[in-house]
Order: sequence, then structure tokens, then C-alpha cells
Amino acid sequence: MKWLYGYYAVINIILFLVMLWDKLAATKARRRVPEANLFVMALLGGGIGGILAMLLGHHKTRKPQFWIIFVLAVILHGTFLYLWFGK
Repeated sequence: MKWLYGYYAVINIILFLVMLWDKLAATKARRRVPEANLFVMALLGGGIGGILAMLLGHHKTRKPQFWIIFVLAVILHGTFLYLWFGK
């Protein structure tokens, strides 16, 4: 079970940092991270990290598709964890 906590910690930290990197790239007119990559990382379990990066880094906050995908990813993984371990 510890490996699962580690996995979720790592994927959330990675998405958080990638979102902040993308914000920095946007402000400096550099190469950006494709949105599809951010969505995949969220669906792999990084939704919380993505939401935190949106709120703390003020990045992608006006794009509803990010809110939808990130929140759905959190709900999906929360449901999975509850059904798998919550009994």
C-alpha cells in the first residue's frame, strides 16, 4: 500500500511542477507543454497536483476543460481508492 501512496505523491508533484514550468514558459514565450500531456498526467492520478498548480500558479484557470478533467480525475481516483481499500 505504501507504493500506492508514493505513486500518487510522485505523479501529483510531477504534474504540479510541469504546470508551473508551463506557466513560466508561457510568460517567456518559450516552448509549451502540450495540453494533452497535462490531461494524461491528471488522468494517471495527478489531478490534485494540477488543481493546486492552477490555484497557486494562476495557470489555465480560465479554461473550463482543465477544471473538468482535473476534478473528474480526482473523483475517478478517489472512487477507485475507496472501492479498493475503503471497505
